Amino acid sequence: MHIPWSEVELVVAIADRGSLSKAAAALGVTQPTASRRLAALEAALGEPLFGRGVAGTTLTAFGERLLEPARRMAACASEVTRAAAAADARPRGVVRVTAPPGVAAELVAPLAPHLRAQLPEVELEVVATIDYLDLTRQDADLALRVQPLSRPDARRALVAVATIEHGVAAYATPAYARTLPRGYGFADVAWIAWPRSHAHLAPNPQLAARIPGFRPAFASDDFLVQLRAAEAGVGAIFLGTLRSPRAPATALAPLDLDTGALRSTLHLISTRAALAIPRVRAVADLLAAELTAAGKASRATVRPRRR
Repeated sequence: MHIPWSEVELVVAIADRGSLSKAAAALGVTQPTASRRLAALEAALGEPLFGRGVAGTTLTAFGERLLEPARRMAACASEVTRAAAAADARPRGVVRVTAPPGVAAELVAPLAPHLRAQLPEVELEVVATIDYLDLTRQDADLALRVQPLSRPDARRALVAVATIEHGVAAYATPAYARTLPRGYGFADVAWIAWPRSHAHLAPNPQLAARIPGFRPAFASDDFLVQLRAAEAGVGAIFLGTLRSPRAPATALAPLDLDTGALRSTLHLISTRAALAIPRVRAVADLLAAELTAAGKASRATVRPRRR
């Protein structure tokens, strides 16, 4: 039997996102439409592809058998789309960039006016998330990630366009810093960090290693909420020293704390197929130049000292 690509795309979207509603949103259709299409496909196949429950959808054994070839078909469809886009030599259209919220706010957003001036026909779409977006399936065109490429990534045609290493420091308002005791250490600081649901994310493990029984003074699963709390004087927050020279002035300043060997690396990643598209290559080149400029500014940052 013939299964249209649109129905295969729906199956992959539901499997990846775990619910009909999220898959529908990703594909730009309504939830009833997605449900109707899935029901029609399952009726044609004579087997259910997903089990439904209050927590979302789960693949059946039959669905699992179809998923891998469906993913290969999705990858081929992405290649066709990108090959067609590469035929247009002018940088124009949407370029989707994914980055952690802090990186998106401190590096990507400040670059937007310059990018708009240089590439007036390019529309920048930024997905600020700590979640992993699959570039090979066109979840995004470019990604700024702290994780380096691995061998499986290389086999999937991912490439690192630029890599910048930078320091990490504790930041707070000068008013909050004045409330700390003379000779303060890590345990004297009210830390702003992730809640228990995200406790595996930096800086929680690093703070837990330095402070017995560590608990944040303020916790949020949204980085920008953490940042606003720091700017309001709640306490201190760990930030990378990598910051765009175009970014507006911040009310935060580094505390006099020695963060030791704490370093971070930021990688600009794409696929070879995406970089063949003029608009993606043009944005990648501007982002790479911005990372280089931010790296130089980071090296000029005064290093905190006290442990």
